[in-house]
Amino acid sequence: MAQGPLSGVKIVEFAGIGPAPFCGMLLSDLGADVVRIDRAGRDRPGNPTDIGSRGRRSIALNLKDPTDVETALQLINKADGLIEGFRPGVMERNGLGPDVVLARNPKLVYGRMTGWGQHGALSHAAGHDLNYIAITGGLHAMGDGDGRPRPPLNLVGDYGGGALYLAYGLLAGIINARNGGEGQVIDCAMSDGAASLATMFYGMRAMGFWSDEREANLLDGGAHFYDTYECSDGRWVSIGAIEPQFYALLLEKMEISDPAFQAQMDRSAWPDLKAKFMIAFKTKTRDEWCEIMEGTDICFAPVLSMAEAPEYKHNADRETFVDVAGVIQPAPAPRFSKTPGAIQGLPPGIGEHGDEVKKDWGV
Repeated sequence: MAQGPLSGVKIVEFAGIGPAPFCGMLLSDLGADVVRIDRAGRDRPGNPTDIGSRGRRSIALNLKDPTDVETALQLINKADGLIEGFRPGVMERNGLGPDVVLARNPKLVYGRMTGWGQHGALSHAAGHDLNYIAITGGLHAMGDGDGRPRPPLNLVGDYGGGALYLAYGLLAGIINARNGGEGQVIDCAMSDGAASLATMFYGMRAMGFWSDEREANLLDGGAHFYDTYECSDGRWVSIGAIEPQFYALLLEKMEISDPAFQAQMDRSAWPDLKAKFMIAFKTKTRDEWCEIMEGTDICFAPVLSMAEAPEYKHNADRETFVDVAGVIQPAPAPRFSKTPGAIQGLPPGIGEHGDEVKKDWGV
């Protein structure tokens, strides 16, 4: 049995890219037995740097071969959940659509990951993270005040609105099925998830606290007290001193006595105050500002590169990053006091565990 709160949960994952495999990794990190069905005929050994593939086992099948389709169906018969990230209709054409598999395993939770969803005007179109968040209003809100929206990596659509929502949906469906309910299909569209993540901002907009103008709002870099600033050494710090007491401490630590800064929430003053902050932060290096502000209630942190982050003291204290086979990578999250998760194994080679999986799953 694997280590973690999901020990005993069985997941079949159809190999893909992006958020669907990341969902499989999240479930594996918490102890689920995740078996990935890879395409037969490909020869790819396990690669420790393929971090998103960690922790599951691989079986290689040819889904155009009826015998291998039957093997896939037998695995699905034993599974609690299924993950697939193909365009709508692909699984049906392979004889593995929801109608077929739920008839054989009525408790199965069938997780479908797509950018646009299983229906809708764009459901059969290609797309990527940037496109999925573009239709939610989220992308429009992110970027500099020069009028250009900025891609926020693919954290918002693929992983926040996609993988995390699919994992959440799968586990909710499995709990329901185990409590006497039936299996069902989870239609996880990254565009839906990204829209859901923007809930607070839609609420702020409804209350009149959010403008469609970029870099003009409380949390988009418009406020001088919630932004990043370049230091004298070319490195950066982040400031999030929203609350009045935190803002007062920020001014104290920066030795600012200019009365103009007392108008903290006067939006018309923000551009001028930000310009003054930009000058002030450039008087010291990032490390010097860390000496002054780190660990205080200013809401301060240095902006670290991916090379720096694993060595940062707080991350080291919490073992936020771990070394697995010489590859530095984020550790499983969140933390459980009684049933901690763990990286269950190295990324598998294609078909590496075929016989082992069949034996363990009784196929």
